[in-house]
This record gives sequence, structure tokens and C-alpha cells, in this order.
Amino acid sequence: MKKTFIIAIALSGCSWLSPGIFAQEKEAISKEVNQDDLGNVTDAFQENFFEALKQKGIENYEKAITALETCRKLEPENAVVYFELGKNYKALENYDLAVDNFEKARKLDPKREVILTELFKTHREAGDFPKAITIIEELINLDSSYTEDLANLYMLSEQYDKALKVLDELDKKEGNSSYRNTMRRQIYARTNNTDAQIERLEEDISRDPENEQNYLNLIYIYSEQRNEEEAFKAAKELLEINPGSQLVHLALYKFYLNNKQPKEAVNSMMIVFESEEIDTDSKYRVLNDFLLFVNDHPEFQEDLMKVSRKLSEWENAPRLYEQLGQYYIKSDKKEDALKYFELGLEENPGNFDLLKNSLLLQLEFGKYEAAAKLSASALEIFPAQPMVYLLRGVALNKLQQYKEAEEILTFGLDYLIDDKKIELDFYTQLAISYQGLQNEEKAKEFQQKAENLIKELN
Repeated sequence: MKKTFIIAIALSGCSWLSPGIFAQEKEAISKEVNQDDLGNVTDAFQENFFEALKQKGIENYEKAITALETCRKLEPENAVVYFELGKNYKALENYDLAVDNFEKARKLDPKREVILTELFKTHREAGDFPKAITIIEELINLDSSYTEDLANLYMLSEQYDKALKVLDELDKKEGNSSYRNTMRRQIYARTNNTDAQIERLEEDISRDPENEQNYLNLIYIYSEQRNEEEAFKAAKELLEINPGSQLVHLALYKFYLNNKQPKEAVNSMMIVFESEEIDTDSKYRVLNDFLLFVNDHPEFQEDLMKVSRKLSEWENAPRLYEQLGQYYIKSDKKEDALKYFELGLEENPGNFDLLKNSLLLQLEFGKYEAAAKLSASALEIFPAQPMVYLLRGVALNKLQQYKEAEEILTFGLDYLIDDKKIELDFYTQLAISYQGLQNEEKAKEFQQKAENLIKELN
């Protein structure tokens, strides 16, 4: 008997299935958005195909291949079967067989992007860069976002001039990118021929003085050589050609900091943070450099506060807020630290460090309602994290909600493993909870446990 069986290729990367829910999973997958029609297939094909997905999901690639070989014999012209065989052989690092099966899938379905993508990745992992380049060029025709991968392949295959040309074209089209800048610096380091690179860039500038990227590339090279004088000169030349350049301030602020020109440095940083051309990672590095500078030169702390007050208007980057929060803690400006930790947490509620720091400062400032609310939502994300239970228990005790505090602290103790200091805090808080519940016997019991731990720790 045959039946229609439809499945999306994208689903076949998922992990599957305990035997007890096997039938329900098959039914659920059949209802997914249809992308690939396996056509009319036998029950035997269907069972073996699902078995292959299950085995691959638990990394039993050989068993997955065995099941797929049965499918191949039943349906020898099915692209999805060859595609799955390719992925399993790739996982086993048998690249020759992986490529062979991906090519068979490609022949049956030549325009399928996901097949080409896996074929490109396999050639790259196998170190066959020429073939990977051939495939990536096909992918670029389908989606131009693969162009960055082409630059990377040129770099890996030591075709550095081609790589730089692609990077420059991308920057001109899409704007500056920290990833591409890093790749460019790697190329300069690998070639170890900076004089030739400088000469080439100076020729390019002479031919096309309006091209901002050539100046920026020259600045990067001089900076890598620690030739600050020439880098600063190139930056000033760029500003003369293009006074409105924003990217140049990624270089200028450092020169100003090193030369103890804080006003100019702050002005450059303001431009960096306001710029839509400059990515978040670069802004993060700028702020980090300024924090280090202010640590050594506290007289410029007011300038930092000016930047940080503006920051929330420009960027919603949790890492930036976390960095600011840590700085303000070191500077004993804990209210400012809490503000930035909370801002970061709004953007990234799964960041445990932001969560812990926010809760600790909320408790320190007596914001018990806020701490109780935050810790309750945090337990949905970190249900096995004893620190969250402890801090929630503290907040509830402070709110005189002793019964809830006792329950949450008792529950949290079950997750605690070999941490005597936190265990001491749990016992202390439980003693407070039982005291509030007027259960003197239990209060004394946990107070005694706390005292015993103190002696053990001392």
C-alpha cells in the first residue's frame, strides 16, 4: 500500500524521537508547511526514513545510513534521500561519500539552495577550496549574502588580492563591518608584506581620492604596525576629503585618548555611537577603551557619564550596558550600575550575570517588590539555578511573605551542590522565614545549621 508523505527538508535536521511518541511525531511533521514532496511512498519507505531521522538525531550516523540505504533502494530517484545520506557521511567526516551523495541530490534537484549550501560546507571542511569557491559562486547567484563566504574562501586559499577586492566591494555596497575588518587584518598579517599593501593603497587613493575605504584600510595597516603618526595622518587626510566621515572616528578617538585630548576623544566617540554605519561590536570596543582610559584618568569621569547618559538613546546592546554597569560598581556608583544592568536585562533576559547583578543591587537598595517580580520571571528561564531561589527568598522575607519564602528556599536547596557559602545563606534565610511564621522549633533548627556551617567554614 502507498500513501502520500510530505516533509520539509529543513525538518530533517531536528533531533527525534522516543518510541512511545513516534507515531504522534510523524503525524505532527506531516502537518508542517510543505516544502518538499517525497511523493507516493510505501509504508516501508516512511518507516525507514523516520528511523534515519531518529538515529541521526542521537548521532547514530551509521544506523541512519543503513535506514536511508533501504529508502534509496525503494526510491532510487529521490533527492531528499541522497541529501540525508550526504549529511550523515559529512557528520562521519567521510567527505568523498558526502560529496557524492550531495551531487546526486543536486542532479535530481539542481536549484535547491540547501543542497548547494551543504555541498559548499563539505568542500570547505575537506579543504577543497577551489570546489567550494565554484559552489559558493552558484549560491551568490541565488543569494548575495554568500559573498562574504567567498572572501573567506579566497583568504583560506591564499588568494589574498581577490579576497581584499571582494571585501572592499562589500564595504562599498553595505558599509563597514567589524567581521570584514577582522578578515582584512588577518590577510595583512598572513601576507606579512605591509609595505606592498601600503604602496597599493596609496596608489588606489591617488587614482580614486573619494574612496573612503582605501583610507580606512591604510589606517588599519598603520595601526597594526603601531605607526600612530602615519595612521593619524591618513585619518586627517580622509577628513579633509570627507569631513562628514563617521567611520574615521573609529581610529581618531584612540589617537585623541593616547594624546590626552579627552574633549576630542569624547567628540569622536559621540559620532561613533550615533552612527548607523558603525556596528554594535565596534561601539562596544570604543566604550571599553574609554572605560579603561577613565580608570587610569578619573578626572575624565564626567566625560564618561556624558557618554553613558547618551548611550541609552542610541544603542540597546546588552553588552554595552553590562560593561557600563560593571564600571559604575567599581566606581561605587551603584545606582547608575543598577540602571544599566536593568536596561541590559530588558534586552537580554537570559543573561545570568545581568540578572544576578540586578537582583543583588535591587535588594541592596531595598527594592524588594522589584526583586520579587524579577526573580519570579527569572525562575522561568533558570529553573535549576539555586542563586535565583535564594535571592527570591531574601526578597520575600523582606516583604514579610514568609510562607512563600520558606517554600521557595526549601525548593531551591534541592538544586544546591557543594557550595557551603550559599548553603549558609539558605539556612540563614530559612531561619528568618520560620521566625516570621512563628515556628520557633524550625527557626532554631536552621539557625543551628547556619552556626555549624560557620564553624566548618572557619
